[in-house]
Amino acid sequence: MDNLGLLSLLAVAPIAVVGVLLAGLRWPAKYAMPVGYVIALATAGFVWQVQPAALAAATIEGFIIALTLLYIVFGALLLLATVIASGAMDRIKAGFDNISTDRRVQAIIIGWLFGSFIEGASGFGTPAAVAAPLLLALGFPAMAAVMVGLIIQSTPVSFGAVGTPILVGVANGLEKDSAPMQARLAELGMEYPQYIALIGFNVAVIHALVGILIPLIISVMLTGFFGERRSFAEGLKIWPFAIYASLAMTVPYVFVAYVLGPEFPSLLGGLFGLALVMFTSSKGFLMPKETFSFPPRSRWEQRWLGNFDANKVREGAGERGEMSLLTAWAPYILLAVLLVLTRIIDPLQSVLTSTTVPMTIPFADILGTNVSTTVQLFYSPGTLLIIVCAVTYVLHKMPGHAIADTWKVAGKQLLGTAVALDSRSRWCGCSSVRAPTSTTPGWPPCR
Repeated sequence: MDNLGLLSLLAVAPIAVVGVLLAGLRWPAKYAMPVGYVIALATAGFVWQVQPAALAAATIEGFIIALTLLYIVFGALLLLATVIASGAMDRIKAGFDNISTDRRVQAIIIGWLFGSFIEGASGFGTPAAVAAPLLLALGFPAMAAVMVGLIIQSTPVSFGAVGTPILVGVANGLEKDSAPMQARLAELGMEYPQYIALIGFNVAVIHALVGILIPLIISVMLTGFFGERRSFAEGLKIWPFAIYASLAMTVPYVFVAYVLGPEFPSLLGGLFGLALVMFTSSKGFLMPKETFSFPPRSRWEQRWLGNFDANKVREGAGERGEMSLLTAWAPYILLAVLLVLTRIIDPLQSVLTSTTVPMTIPFADILGTNVSTTVQLFYSPGTLLIIVCAVTYVLHKMPGHAIADTWKVAGKQLLGTAVALDSRSRWCGCSSVRAPTSTTPGWPPCR
């Protein structure tokens, strides 16, 4: 079969089918994703003639990658259950209520600003695993919390994990020793690191322009889909605060990209914006005159809901003492510090990413194929999340039964998500077929 158009349709078939099942037929992901996997497996085997050993190896690789992601999700769920059971979340909510009870404001501060900072520190989806549960615990519908966590995965992403997409993805992908690259460097009169920094700055400018509207999009989506009146206009009413919050992050974001390079735009932009907006919001600056909130929980649509019951966790924890706002926020502060330190201190990062066991668990040449992957257990945000939980147990003086309950709750919630295993479509030949339809004939082949 050499019809590129038909091959392209077959290549996107697994994704298209999953999209129809999820969005069109409202299937749960635990049913839709396995269907997509079976279709990917079938097209790889029958259309691209991928050998059974390679298919099995890719499946094993996807299973391993899925476990590493689930490990992060478990850590995030455990932290959520911990701060709820200890009473910290109630104190955090009271602190936010003192700033603003407006759900649009809370979503922008936590999702956009705190999420951008976490993306800059850790990347790899960590903001969604941290910010979304925090919003959920503050009383957001589960679907709204997830929506906010995913929308912000935009402007900060190219500089996530201390600039990894630029410093690793772009820098390695351009092949600096190639003749065209050397000619380009000579034309510009630059060294290769300077060229990468220039690319990073250009990316920052483009993404900052897009980022100006991201907080406003968050606000509009919240009011349009989760508000009492389902009014998009209600989200636009907060535009002065939304634009201000966007600029509080994007202006330092671009400045840092120009002055310091690709490592810190999201991290420092998010941190500066978070500090500035939290301070000015506490003084009432640009706060909306009309407060937006969600309708009573009894009127929420069933599809808005998750299966995490914060009230049950609170009830199971029993009596809890009063704590300061700083103590309540301590788990998230500690998490942010650990994420930053393990990413910017080179000796520490080298130890945690060492290729020796147990720091890195290798899975090389699975089933005798060239499919390989690794698991960096101690560098994973999941490990840091569990460490933070352990410290929180002591700091918040949690009783043993409450600690045990947090693990039970997190484990139970995890079981509902452990379904869609990544079959890595690039090993099925799909990527190399999809690419020519949207790029140039020079797109590199699947290896």
